[in-house]
Amino acid sequence: MAEGVLLRDLVVLFAAALPIVVVFQRLHVPTVVGFLVAGVVIGPHGAGLIADTAEVDSLAALGVVPLLFVVGLELSFRQLARQRRIVVVAGALQVFLTGALAAAAGLAAGFPVAESLVLGFVIVHSSTVVVLQVLAQRGELDAPHGRIAVGILLIQDLSLVPMILLTRLLATPAAASWLAIMLVLAKAAAAIGIIVLLAVLVMPTVLRHVVQLRSRELFTGAIVLFCLGTAWLASQLGLSLALGALIAGLVISESEYSHQAVADILPFRDAFNSIFFISIGMLLRVDFLRAHFVGIVTLAVGVMIFKALLLPLAILPVYRSLRVALLTALSLAAVGELSFVLARFAQPLGLLPPAHSEWFIAVAVVTMLASPFVIEAAPALTTRLLALLGTRDVTPAPERQAARNHVLIIGYGLNGENLAHVLRQTGLPYLVLELNPDRTAAARSRGEPVLYGDATRPAVLAEAGVGAAQVIVVAISDRLATRRIVALARQHSPQVPIIVRTRYVAEMDDLRRLGATEVIPEEFETSVEIFARVLRRLRVPRNVIAVQIDLIRQQGYSMLRGLALPRQTLDQLGDILAATTTESFMVPRTSPAVGRSIRDLQLRKQTGVTIIAVVRGGQPLTNPAPDLQIHGGDILVMVGNHAQLDQALLQLGEAPATEAAPA
Repeated sequence: MAEGVLLRDLVVLFAAALPIVVVFQRLHVPTVVGFLVAGVVIGPHGAGLIADTAEVDSLAALGVVPLLFVVGLELSFRQLARQRRIVVVAGALQVFLTGALAAAAGLAAGFPVAESLVLGFVIVHSSTVVVLQVLAQRGELDAPHGRIAVGILLIQDLSLVPMILLTRLLATPAAASWLAIMLVLAKAAAAIGIIVLLAVLVMPTVLRHVVQLRSRELFTGAIVLFCLGTAWLASQLGLSLALGALIAGLVISESEYSHQAVADILPFRDAFNSIFFISIGMLLRVDFLRAHFVGIVTLAVGVMIFKALLLPLAILPVYRSLRVALLTALSLAAVGELSFVLARFAQPLGLLPPAHSEWFIAVAVVTMLASPFVIEAAPALTTRLLALLGTRDVTPAPERQAARNHVLIIGYGLNGENLAHVLRQTGLPYLVLELNPDRTAAARSRGEPVLYGDATRPAVLAEAGVGAAQVIVVAISDRLATRRIVALARQHSPQVPIIVRTRYVAEMDDLRRLGATEVIPEEFETSVEIFARVLRRLRVPRNVIAVQIDLIRQQGYSMLRGLALPRQTLDQLGDILAATTTESFMVPRTSPAVGRSIRDLQLRKQTGVTIIAVVRGGQPLTNPAPDLQIHGGDILVMVGNHAQLDQALLQLGEAPATEAAPA
């Protein structure tokens, strides 16, 4: 009977949630917000479609295990090691500062010490799901603030392990001796050690044998079994299901099977994520929200401002850009899903009284609902704040004279570094403007002329000599920053060519309107390279390929974007393809032409092609006589159009195009 009730609730849950989520998707609001609203609507405090609070708790517990398992899977210690100076330091500072000051605020408000510390724990976390969804939709995951936000989220997720242990410790009676406290810690550490040891010893061997069977279903089943089994073992050893699932994900994340595990578990993750967030929405009492609306909204705004003010203090010591720090802070200002995991763990231990739990749920849900809109507004808010503060955001390169007639390279990633290398080899003057302090320091150590600064600031561009540059190249991944840089550079220098690299095809027209002279989309350049190589294998001469590529680029990649090419361009392209051109052909010793004279071949009569030169032994024989005999190894230089040359090459013994060797 209970199974039927649970199944009915799941049917009601998804049937009611899907239309709401579709509406939110149409409004370009993250699905997580739709799930939260759906939970409020269908829950016991809304329409009452699911009225049993015990069922809500069961659904939340069901959703949290795969949620934490995938969080563990996606934690990358290698990624943290690569960005340890920025991400690890900034993340650790954020966790410590936010947790400590939130706990201090709780003490000042008269809460007990244990409850104040739990308050600090839950305030620390931001919503990984919401932040990643919004930043991905905006194309900002590769921007500096996107990379820092992802790194801090990883540190927050990782901090869940010690926080759960400390929460259990806080539940130890105050009268307990230090020996009892140490015993609690030792038991928890031993339990984690046993789980990790068993996982490390058993899991790789089991998965290796499963993989050898080449059964995807069996592999997925083994991953799910490992997730649920580790969570169950953790609960049997006195830990939480959530902590066990997180440890299971962490263990697999360091194995060679992590990528396949993520791919196989993602459909389960998405389904259970929806259950988790809908169940969180169900916990919100509409009558409580209505009765304390002003207080809840005020407290939610206060929490977001509190976190947004503290985050720059953690970021600026290692990434000295106030703009990036503010954008990151606004992205991470809301409370996250792991806060609910901690709160659910603390409630049965008596560390979060029911009255305070109501306030926490209401405030946390409101911050999560507001988070996407705050992230959307972050660039405009940041611009206004920087204008009010009047910051300069630039440090000069040592011993640098005023730059003039130089190439200004904005961004010292792979593209910027390669361009700088070519300019250095050719002796052309250039100056690099870079926002990443580590890259700036590394480039300066190699003697590169580099300014550290934020190119979205007019003062920084002026310092880099934007008005005296011959060419400006914008080679950064930050979509919004690229737009602003192009607009500012065009205001400074109405005539200077601005070349912009972008990953996003949709940005091309906007960047041109803002003043970019040339926009190079990475996707289309890859397509150009592919079709150029295909044409070369089909024996289309390089000069013709080069002209075709130039035409495509001149028309703003219209052909590749599915737009109609102008009639003039089509005519020009047709003329090129039909034009007379040259082709070289090395005569193999097995060719039927060997031993025959040019007259005997009758190429002009049969194909329309004329042999204008023969290269023999490295010496060119121009205007060869009709009775010149062809030898194996001769290179024939022929003139004709494409169709004529193809026919002549076949007659000379060239393999068909589909079998041709690479050019």
